[in-house]
Amino acid sequence: MTAAIAPDLADVLAARRRIAPYLRPTPLYRYPALDTTAGAQLWVKHENHQPVGAFKVRGGVNLISQLSDDERSRGVITASTGNHGQSVAYAANLFDVHAIVCVPEQANPVKVESMRALGAEVVFSGQDFDDAREHCEKLSAEHGYRYVHSGNEPALIAGVATYTLEILESEPDIEVIVVAVGGGSGAAGTCTVAKAVRPSIEVIGVQSEAAPAAYRSWQAHALVTDAASTFAEGLATRTAFDLPQRILWQLLDDFVLVSEDALRAATRTMISKTRNLVEPAGAAALAAVLADPARFAGRKVAVICSGGNISPAQLIRLWPDATA
Repeated sequence: MTAAIAPDLADVLAARRRIAPYLRPTPLYRYPALDTTAGAQLWVKHENHQPVGAFKVRGGVNLISQLSDDERSRGVITASTGNHGQSVAYAANLFDVHAIVCVPEQANPVKVESMRALGAEVVFSGQDFDDAREHCEKLSAEHGYRYVHSGNEPALIAGVATYTLEILESEPDIEVIVVAVGGGSGAAGTCTVAKAVRPSIEVIGVQSEAAPAAYRSWQAHALVTDAASTFAEGLATRTAFDLPQRILWQLLDDFVLVSEDALRAATRTMISKTRNLVEPAGAAALAAVLADPARFAGRKVAVICSGGNISPAQLIRLWPDATA
């Protein structure tokens, strides 16, 4: 199989033109209370304000809009813990393409409901993302669906990279961008734009220490597998993906792990200080800043709030002792 070619800045600019009729730029807000807590100048990129509540919809629209007539007639299939699946479902609905999304049996019900409402067929399989992905690949081979890999798709990376264009156009003096890593498309897109626009921008990836496959792959410059026991389903991948990793090996400045407790604390902080719903993966960037305040003190930092699709059950678990 031929390795996918990494997108460049020209591809990202083309993606922005392609998705502009369907998706508006998302806000980049600053919160004094959050600055005080973090000890840094923080700008929050609110991808939780997207129509499906997560950044991945940018990539879905960019990819589905470019399918051939043959691919559209065959339909698309993908595997997801939720946000990538919503992205594909949303875009497939826009362009009248049949979509199937394979998800783990315990998938976030908020995300499942959204995918179904967008017209996608949802297939439950296995205990985690990688089980669902293996089933998805089997169905694609059996039925001839166009398989949309959640990481090894240049059009997905070019699409999600457009949020970094928006950040740097709004705040060109940003010094650091911190971004969560699950499969790595978001971090790969961030690096692609930031390093092309101003190489001195520091890009830092963040993953849960309970799901470190991408982190370990980045360190080793080789694809490795590991456990994925994090409660943040957007970070829960047991395998690293080739295309995002090749981009990260070349362009990512640093990669850090945060604890599950740090993710919980950052999710609570983001909700309470910004009054936005955020899912745990969407608070991972903030968790990295709060875990190492000296590193970010006084710097201009953009943190990517990658998604806000938190379920009621997850919210209750964040504040177990809360009273009315």
